[in-house]
Amino acid sequence: FPLNLEYLGAEFFLFGSMGHGLDRIAPNLTMGRPAPIGARKANLDHFTQDIILQFGWQQVGHLRAIKNAVRGFPRPLLDLSARSFAKVIDKAFGEPLNPPFDPYASSTNFLIASYFIAYIALTGYVGSNPNLQGSASKRLVAGLLGVKSGQDAIIKMLLYQKANEKVHPYGIPIAAFTNKISQMRNNLGRSGLKMKAFLFQNSTELKGRLEAMCLLQNEYSIAFERNPEEILRIVYGGGNE
Repeated sequence: FPLNLEYLGAEFFLFGSMGHGLDRIAPNLTMGRPAPIGARKANLDHFTQDIILQFGWQQVGHLRAIKNAVRGFPRPLLDLSARSFAKVIDKAFGEPLNPPFDPYASSTNFLIASYFIAYIALTGYVGSNPNLQGSASKRLVAGLLGVKSGQDAIIKMLLYQKANEKVHPYGIPIAAFTNKISQMRNNLGRSGLKMKAFLFQNSTELKGRLEAMCLLQNEYSIAFERNPEEILRIVYGGGNE
C-alpha cells in the first residue's frame, strides 16, 4: 500500500525540482507504465529547489527499499496536473480560487502542495506498523518513517516561519491555506482530529492566545496514525475510499 504513496511523492518532487521523473532517473522502477499527467518543473528558488531535489532522491531510495523487500508493482498512472491540485485546494476553501491554484507557480505554492503529500505517508506508516509481523518489515517501515517525518517537519517549518505572508495573488496568508487543508483532511478522513493547524484559537486552555503547532502530534506529542481507508479518502479527495 505505501508503494502507491512513494510513487506519488517521487514523481512530484523529482518533476518539481528537475522537470523530469522516474522515467529518466530510475526507469526500472516504473516497469514501462505511462508517465504522470501534467507534472512539470516548478518555479522554485534555489534553496527550496535543493531541498525538494533531496526529497525526490529520498523517494527513489524508498521505492528501491520497498521493492527489495516485496515484489511490488509498476508505477500507477498519477494525475499531478495543476488542475488536480486546484480541485483539492478549492475543496479545502469551499469555493473556487481565482485564478486556480497552481502548485508549480512558486516555491510557496509548491510547499503548500507538499504539505498535503508528506503528511499522508507519515501517518500511514505509523498506522501500518502494528499490523506488521516480521522484524524485517518493522525495521523497513521504521526507517521509512524516520525520513518521512523529517520531510514533513522541514515542509512545515519552511511554511511556519512565514505563516503570515500572503500567497500571491490571493492575498490569503499561508497559515490560512495550511489550516484549511488540515481541516479538510480531518473531514475527509472521518476519524476525528488527526491534523492540527499551524495556528489556531484555543480560548479555554490559552485564554484566547494563538497556539503554535509546527509538528504533527497528539496531546502526548506522539504522531497520529491513519489506516488505509482513511488515507484513500484523503488522497482521492472525495471522502470515499
